[in-house]
Amino acid sequence: MNTHRIGPRTGRISRRIVVGLLGLLYSLSLPAWASDTIVVGSKNFMESRLLAEMFAQLIETRTELTVTRRLGLAGTQVCFEALKTGGIDLYPEYTGTGLVTILNEPPMHDRVSVLNRVRKEFLHRWDIWWIAPLGFENSYALALRRDRAQTLGLQTISDLVRVAPQMKAGFGYEFIQREDGLVGLKKSYGLQFQEVIGMQQTLKYQATDKGEVDLLDVYTTDGRLAMYDFVVLKDDRHFFPPYEAAALVRGKTLERHPEIGNVISLLTNALDPPHMRELNLRIQEQGEPVSQVAHDALQRLNLVSDNHVQPVPTVDSSHSFLPYLWSKRSDLAMRTGEHLGLSGLGLFLGILIAIPLGLALERWRKGAETIIRIIGMLQTIPSIALLAFMIPIFGVGALPAIMALWMYSLFPILRNTYSGLRDAAPNVVETGRALGMTEWQILRTIRLPLAAPTIMAGIRTSAIWTVGTATLAAFIGAGGLGVPIVAGLQLADTHLILSGALPATILALSVDGLLGRVELWVRPRGLEPHR
Repeated sequence: MNTHRIGPRTGRISRRIVVGLLGLLYSLSLPAWASDTIVVGSKNFMESRLLAEMFAQLIETRTELTVTRRLGLAGTQVCFEALKTGGIDLYPEYTGTGLVTILNEPPMHDRVSVLNRVRKEFLHRWDIWWIAPLGFENSYALALRRDRAQTLGLQTISDLVRVAPQMKAGFGYEFIQREDGLVGLKKSYGLQFQEVIGMQQTLKYQATDKGEVDLLDVYTTDGRLAMYDFVVLKDDRHFFPPYEAAALVRGKTLERHPEIGNVISLLTNALDPPHMRELNLRIQEQGEPVSQVAHDALQRLNLVSDNHVQPVPTVDSSHSFLPYLWSKRSDLAMRTGEHLGLSGLGLFLGILIAIPLGLALERWRKGAETIIRIIGMLQTIPSIALLAFMIPIFGVGALPAIMALWMYSLFPILRNTYSGLRDAAPNVVETGRALGMTEWQILRTIRLPLAAPTIMAGIRTSAIWTVGTATLAAFIGAGGLGVPIVAGLQLADTHLILSGALPATILALSVDGLLGRVELWVRPRGLEPHR
C-alpha cells in the first residue's frame, strides 16, 4: 500500500499552531504569584461576594497591588481547592465550615475553641492563615412561616421531629450534603422529612412564603429574614457550630505581601449581625450592586475615601426588559467576548485533536469503536463536576474551563469524522485504488470531500454544546455569560438571568449559522441539499 507524507510546509504551519496554542494555554495557567496581582475569590452566595469585594477594595485602596476578582465559585470545596493550589490568594470563610466541612471533624460549640482548632490545623496541613474574625457569625438555622409554626406549636428543632414526616423541606444544595447541615441534623435530632427539595436561596424564601414548601434552611445574617414573617427554630441541642466570618489567606501570599494581613486586619470585629443583614438586604432585595454596597460599608468604617467607587446607576428590573438589557450593554459585551473566547478555544482544540484522531482510527478500525466509546464516556460526567475536577490541576479561571470544554467537544467531532470517512462511497474508493491512486490521494480527493458534510455536522453539534456548557464556567471564575445567569439565580431576578441566557442563545445560533455556511462551502458539488 502506498503512503504519502504531509508536506513540510503544512507540518511547519501545524507545529506553529500547536506551539501558539500551548503558549496561550500556559499564559492562562500562570499562577497568581507570577506578578503583583492578588486574586480574591468568593463562594456563590451574596454575602460571600460582598465580603470578598470588601477585601478587594481594601487591598486596592491601601496597597500598590492589583486585584483580580474570582467571585461566585461553586461552593466550599471549589473555593478551598483553588486556595490550596494557588488559583486564588484569599477568600471569606466561616470557622464552623472550616471545622466540619473542610477538616471533617465533629462540631464544637465554643467559639474560641473552634477558631483555635481551625487555625492550628490549617497552618499545619496547608500553610493557610485565618485572619482575625470580622465580628459576626452567620450560622445555619431552620425557619418556617409564623402561622404554620403557631398552628403546629413549633419553637425548637426538637419540636419539629414529630411533624417532620408530614413536611416538605426546601434546602440549599450544599446544606443537603453537609455534615453540619441535613446529614448531621438527621443524626443529631433524628429528623426525617416527607420530601427534601434542593433549591436556590432566594427561591426557598419565595416557595416557603407561598406555602409550596413547609421549611427552609436560612443564614442568620440573611437580610430577607427582615422581610418575611418567618420563625427561626431554636437549635436546642446546639447542633450547629459557631460560624465566625474571617479571611482565609495563603501563607505564600502573606510571605510575598505581608501588607495584605495588615490591611485585612482592619476589618477585625468591624461588622455585627444587624449591620450584615442590612448590607445583605440592599443586595438581595433592593438590587444594589455588590461593589457599591461594599464601598459604602468600608466608607462607614472610614477605611476608604468617598471617591473610591463611582455610584452605579441601577435600572428597575420590574419594567421593560429591553431598557434593562441596554443598560447592561457594556458588561454584556465583555461577557460575550469572554464566552466566545472560552467556547471558541475549547472547540478549536477539539477540532485539532478529534479530526486527526478520526483519520487515524479509520486506518485502524479494529480498536476504533472502543476508543470512541471511551472518549464518549466524558459526555456522561456532569459539566460542573468536570469543571471541579480540573481545579486541582489547572486552578480556577479560563484554563480549566477551556480544558473541560475541549474534552466535551471531542466526541461529536470524533464520531462524525470516523463515520464519515468510513462510509465515504466505498465503491468510489475501490475504483480509485484500481486506478493506481495512493491512499493520500484517495483521502484528499475522495474520502475527505465526501465526509466533509458529516464532519461539519459533528463540529456544529459540538459548537452548540460548547457554547451552552460554557455558561457553567462562571462557577470556577472563568467569566462569560454564565456570570449574570448565576447572579440572577441567586437573586431570583428574571431580567438578570435572561441578560445572560438570551445572548448565550443568540451566540449559539450565530455560531451554528456561521458553521452552516462553512459546511456549504466545503460540501462537494453535486452533494448540495435539495430545496
